[in-house]
Amino acid sequence: MRLRQNTSATDKAEIDVPGTFEGSAKKNVTSNGSWKRVFYICLAVRAVNSLLIQTYFNPDEHWQSLEVAHRLVFGYGHLTWEWEKGIRSYLHPLLFAVLYKVLAFLHLDTTWFMMKSPRLLQSFFAAICDLYMYRYADVNFGNQVAQWTLFSQLTNWFMFFCCTRTLSNSLETVLTIVSLYYWPCMRVGAGKISSSSRKLALVIAGLACAVRPTSAIVWLYVGILELFVASDKMKFIFLEAVPIGAVVLGITSLLDRLIYGSWIIVPFNFLKFNFLSSGGDYYGTHPWHWYLTQGFPVMVFTFLPFCVAGIIRSKQWKISGLIGWVIGIYSILGHKEFRFVLPVLPIALMFSGYSLASLRKPDLPIGKSKRIPNAHSRLPSKLQMSVLFLLATNIPMGLYMSLVHQRGTENVMHYLSKEAQNGEVRGVLFLTPCHATPYYSALHKNVPMRFLDCTPSEQRGVPDESDRFMLNPLEFVSDFSRNWSLPSHIVMFDSEEIKLRSFLMSNSFREVKRFFHAHFKVDRDLQGAVVVYAYTGW
Repeated sequence: MRLRQNTSATDKAEIDVPGTFEGSAKKNVTSNGSWKRVFYICLAVRAVNSLLIQTYFNPDEHWQSLEVAHRLVFGYGHLTWEWEKGIRSYLHPLLFAVLYKVLAFLHLDTTWFMMKSPRLLQSFFAAICDLYMYRYADVNFGNQVAQWTLFSQLTNWFMFFCCTRTLSNSLETVLTIVSLYYWPCMRVGAGKISSSSRKLALVIAGLACAVRPTSAIVWLYVGILELFVASDKMKFIFLEAVPIGAVVLGITSLLDRLIYGSWIIVPFNFLKFNFLSSGGDYYGTHPWHWYLTQGFPVMVFTFLPFCVAGIIRSKQWKISGLIGWVIGIYSILGHKEFRFVLPVLPIALMFSGYSLASLRKPDLPIGKSKRIPNAHSRLPSKLQMSVLFLLATNIPMGLYMSLVHQRGTENVMHYLSKEAQNGEVRGVLFLTPCHATPYYSALHKNVPMRFLDCTPSEQRGVPDESDRFMLNPLEFVSDFSRNWSLPSHIVMFDSEEIKLRSFLMSNSFREVKRFFHAHFKVDRDLQGAVVVYAYTGW
């Protein structure tokens, strides 16, 4: 390998790397100034991205992060059963607790800021993910691949839909990409990097595992690969991996000890519940091939053929092998969700970037040109058609899922929050499947609220409150109303409202607001709208 420092004004370093595009290609390792420009662009895009997210995706976005943070700062908020069992770490919610504390100090904890600022904060982390994905592609395949990787990352519908949400999976993805950039064994011919880089990678990997213990699936693959290629195996194990892992575990356990009030080893409890007892299966199971036939293809979407072509053409099996490893391990588990494999989606999009870059004219091979003048006029027709195809399929999908599909449950909390600030809300009852809406973190008013419980039962096959309500809404509410504390507002989906309308009207409730929710089936029934009934018998 030959390293030659370029002393021109562009301030680049050129590296000859065997095994990249066109055999032995020169790669342009982008300067710090260019990285900053890339980051600012990504930050602007992700900030707009976060403001465009107005739909509901997964309960954990609110109930396992914002709701916990709200309770820490303001003293009220619901903790789900996971916190009672100690299978969640406070590390992730604390990020938003700091944000809430700042908002409260500045008297900016208004309805708008409480709902928008957490995603704006996450947009900062998402921009870091974009930047390091760009840098990772740059160091492995050259600047042109890095540019097309960034294009893929910013236009992929699922990254747009998910990366600025306050899910622990979103932060896990950021930490995964940043750590992979510093791992020596996960670079393609990038030359030697300092041992401190590997230590930094281990620290970041440890934090990823603290945020999501299942992140260990990624690092098991990387760690085994590092053992195969490293010349200092004993040093890696006993002087780096074990001490750093112990320190990260010790610090996060101490943090949890301070908040839980007792010693809680979150990774052990998480492993015990989700793997040893298959507790996650309570929330539904999928066939083993779901990630291969439905889950991951939907996430990659129309980038899929470019991703497959890039994997085959690049022949970088140790990097693409990470995708296969993660999908393979998660396929063994019964309970499956799109977000679980989010950390390897950017890797797949990097191979899509490789494939797109290879569609350039033969006289413009990957890594040869730092900057292409009049780039649009010189794009070959095959590449132009590919770009148009990707934009025409991903942008509408991303906007529809972010602005339209399942927006009713977000809108209803925005409405109730405004009503609560005006003193119009005395209590809320949610007659919906459990965790179907945000909660106190969105309402931001300490009034009585009640939702239908769905805590996993110790006895298999015993229906929870949410199940019993969905099976027979009228019978459930008739029994439930004998002991309820009369709320001022009741929230439900229109599919259940039809069955309860007469009962509600006979008990002095009337419809006050209706919010569009979805065009097609979401859960167990058609949930086209979210309806709010208010009590009129005061």
